Amino acid sequence: MKPATFDYLAPHTVPEALDALADSGRKTRVLAGGQSLILEMHLHRIHPELVVDINRITELDTLSVADHTLRVGALVRHRAFEQEHAVPGPLGSLFSRAVVNIAHPPIRARGTMVGSLAWAHPASEWCALAVALDADVELHDTNGVRQVAARDYFRGAMRTARRPCELITSVRFPLLDDDTGVGFIEHRRTHFCFAQVAVAVALTVRDGVITKTRIGLVNAADRPIRAHAAEQTLIGAEIGAPPAEYRIPEDHPFARAGQVAAEYDAAPVAESYAGVDYKRHAIAILVGRTLCQAAADERSRTTTSGGAR
Repeated sequence: MKPATFDYLAPHTVPEALDALADSGRKTRVLAGGQSLILEMHLHRIHPELVVDINRITELDTLSVADHTLRVGALVRHRAFEQEHAVPGPLGSLFSRAVVNIAHPPIRARGTMVGSLAWAHPASEWCALAVALDADVELHDTNGVRQVAARDYFRGAMRTARRPCELITSVRFPLLDDDTGVGFIEHRRTHFCFAQVAVAVALTVRDGVITKTRIGLVNAADRPIRAHAAEQTLIGAEIGAPPAEYRIPEDHPFARAGQVAAEYDAAPVAESYAGVDYKRHAIAILVGRTLCQAAADERSRTTTSGGAR
């Protein structure tokens, strides 16, 4: 099939793009990577009257760090995060672990992080990371700019706080402290399928006791979620040497956190190959395993830096 007829505009500046989006009388879509948009148009699931291609706006293709914050421009491709050193510290390690789960190399070469946030698919790795890490989404329109916390930005499956007249120009992540351990594990039917469940973790330990943790859940509800209840069970817990990912004792804090995340934080939606009970079981297992991975990473970082646990 071919897409329905549409008009096409390729602005060279952000103001030009915003002027096009301000025309509320037209159904308009923004094209960055186009890895989801073009397919949906091809399948006649969406029918924009105007497509605004922002790929010529070079100022949006920037990745920068200032004031302990990472700013990712709207045209930064997935593949930019495949190398750990692309982003300073543990955040770069977490991004590099997550990004390799996104489709395959040709998709990662064209698709963008910000495009994933704009699309807001429940199985998006970037969306869950944005919520778990307290990222801010920067939205521009002809009247100015506003910042929306990622936790407030996602409204449901493929629904966000972005208004039709707004362009997402960047997303901002606070950098993680150097002694933070990170982990990311994804479960899916085949290498190229969407995640049935995935978990992201950032973990800080002091003297063998967990002092701070962040747990993001992918495809565990109709939107990305942070497992606050599971996180609370871990604060102050003594973990000792990290257990092996596949041999976690049932009474270990990581196993208990997994059960809490599955029962109280998650609100899974049944899919063809993954029912609600299956997803809850997978969430419990993956949370525990990802916490083990993050604890091992934290121990490695602390040992390398010579710091005290």
